[in-house]
Amino acid sequence: MSALLIADFLAWMPAWLLMQTAALLVVTPLLSGPIALILSRGRLAWIWAVVISLATFALTLILYAQVLEHGSVQYAFGDWAPPLGITYNIDALNMLILLIVAGMGVLSVFYGLPSVLKEIAPRDQAPFFAAFLLCLTGLLGVTITGDAFNVFVFLEISSISTYILIAMGGKQDRRALTASFSYLVLGTIGATFFVIGIGLLYMATGTLNMADITAQLHLRGDDRVVRAAFAFIVIGLGLKTAMFPLHTWLPNAYAYSPTVVGAFLASTATKVAFYAMVRFTLGVFLPDSPFNHAFLGFVLTPMAVAAMIICSVQALYQTDLRKLLAYSSVAQLGYMLLGLSIGTAAGVSAGLLHLFNHALLKGGLFMGLGIFALTYGVRQVQDLRGLGKTMPVTAAAFTVCGLSLIGAPFFAGFVSKYYLITAALEHGWWWAVIAILASSVLAIFYVGRMLEAMYLHPAPKTKGRSKKARTTKAPVLAIAPLVVLAVANIWFFFDASLPKGLADAAAMALLGGGAP
Repeated sequence: MSALLIADFLAWMPAWLLMQTAALLVVTPLLSGPIALILSRGRLAWIWAVVISLATFALTLILYAQVLEHGSVQYAFGDWAPPLGITYNIDALNMLILLIVAGMGVLSVFYGLPSVLKEIAPRDQAPFFAAFLLCLTGLLGVTITGDAFNVFVFLEISSISTYILIAMGGKQDRRALTASFSYLVLGTIGATFFVIGIGLLYMATGTLNMADITAQLHLRGDDRVVRAAFAFIVIGLGLKTAMFPLHTWLPNAYAYSPTVVGAFLASTATKVAFYAMVRFTLGVFLPDSPFNHAFLGFVLTPMAVAAMIICSVQALYQTDLRKLLAYSSVAQLGYMLLGLSIGTAAGVSAGLLHLFNHALLKGGLFMGLGIFALTYGVRQVQDLRGLGKTMPVTAAAFTVCGLSLIGAPFFAGFVSKYYLITAALEHGWWWAVIAILASSVLAIFYVGRMLEAMYLHPAPKTKGRSKKARTTKAPVLAIAPLVVLAVANIWFFFDASLPKGLADAAAMALLGGGAP
């Protein structure tokens, strides 16, 4: 996007909208959730959610243009200048996440209507979309706020909404209720650790503004209170991120939730939590502090490598398709954590780029499985047999996302893995390259199992794959977002300038290389 086009675009926008965009980005879905709740019919609530998600994405694009024009944007509530007032800070780092959350929010709500009509009881459909909008609010709020305590508040808004969304899968599978309860327990533990860490930071610095905390830490230096705050925050965010071995809530939450919930959470929730971890470890705490170096080198690195290998092996032995993808998600989070643990601008940038690409490919994979499930009731790997011929469009889009997950050339996943390998080699971590390649080889096997079933096995000549067994026609509303994600996985191989530019700028700013 050229500077002239950006300037023309911003000149065309009303001045009041440009001034209030950051606040409206969170306020719009927040106030719209209760309105969706009072709508008596699921389709009306869905139409409302579509309108609000589109408006939210439009506001995100306006913010993106402002960041490109000005480098960063700051919004002070009530005109109270920081650090006295609450501020929203938008820079390259959280802009990358905002685009993911808002974009996947639009695609998920379009995709979600067939899933909701089939999987959610009619009386619960309007509350479902209300909870969805509140979850979207929380994820956007965590990403955009510059106040440490507000991170906790928005994290809890998104988490409580997520517990509700997962539990609504109980109509289809009662295990969704236990999955939601397990997530609630572990999520509450993580939130408690996080808020204790914020309290310790406030005790040490006397402020909750994240930029001011950093300034105070520069003056205060290293002490036991700051180290304790760091430990509590990292553990709390590690639970929210599903960082290995704190990931035990994730497989069941993804496997038994409603179809649209799995697709939305897999592409957004853990990504936002990872963003928060990056923001605090490198943006709030001092990147060159001894305890930060020790955490990255001796704690985070082994956990990242273990996730990449162990969870890939676990995915290899799964027969439930959604659990397979859930364990794969934990393994892919290992790639992002490895980029963070390298601790260089190249490593952090590669981790953030993989975050972006993984959101696209994993969202597409869950959407593809959802369409298979809605149409034929597919749950197990063996249920995919013959679908390459029976449902060619969905199967082709699913294949594109699967190949991107492996890191095959001509797909977005290849680009982020290439940059991650390059960053590891520049840092002298040849063993990390071996781990990346080993995990990718394992991905070939577990993705290959699914593709083999779709293309190399005939459809069974039983009621399980007869035309009469088709529970519903493949919905166009669900197929269209899947195709968009498949095209994006190809597009961002040939032109990764948008996510790569934001990731590079964010990494340089976090590690003291300049403003984004």
